[in-house]
Amino acid sequence: MEITRHFTATTFVVYKQKTLLHLHRSLKMWLPPGGHIDRDELPHVAAIREVKEETGLDVELIHTAPTIHSENAQEIPGPRHLLLENINPFHQHIDMIYFARASSFDVTPDAGESVELRWFTIEELEGEEIENDIRLLGKEALGVISKADD
Repeated sequence: MEITRHFTATTFVVYKQKTLLHLHRSLKMWLPPGGHIDRDELPHVAAIREVKEETGLDVELIHTAPTIHSENAQEIPGPRHLLLENINPFHQHIDMIYFARASSFDVTPDAGESVELRWFTIEELEGEEIENDIRLLGKEALGVISKADD
């Protein structure tokens, strides 16, 4: 049986020691903003677009500064993690995980997006309702961005 794979971008958004998750309507899981990368879209652009659509927030990706610049190539912001996720027995996501800083708690998701959004502290990520991968990545994002803010 053939397995299909799609590229996705997911962003852990952090503001004042909290990370933003939304309750996914069909999966009934707390997840960070994210979704499929459109055809010809750069991954980091998709990460920022998905955050804007799902939360209304303008964010700044936190990443290593690019070092490659030439006539023929430019370095694009790389994800913090690259995950192969099993969605079902026949489908996987190649998920590029980004960390980003917000400048406000005020969320205004686009029409049709989840309206159940919540900012989680590092302690609240320990709750039973949070999947282990989300807990680990959320805690890492909080640590990375608090260090960047120091």
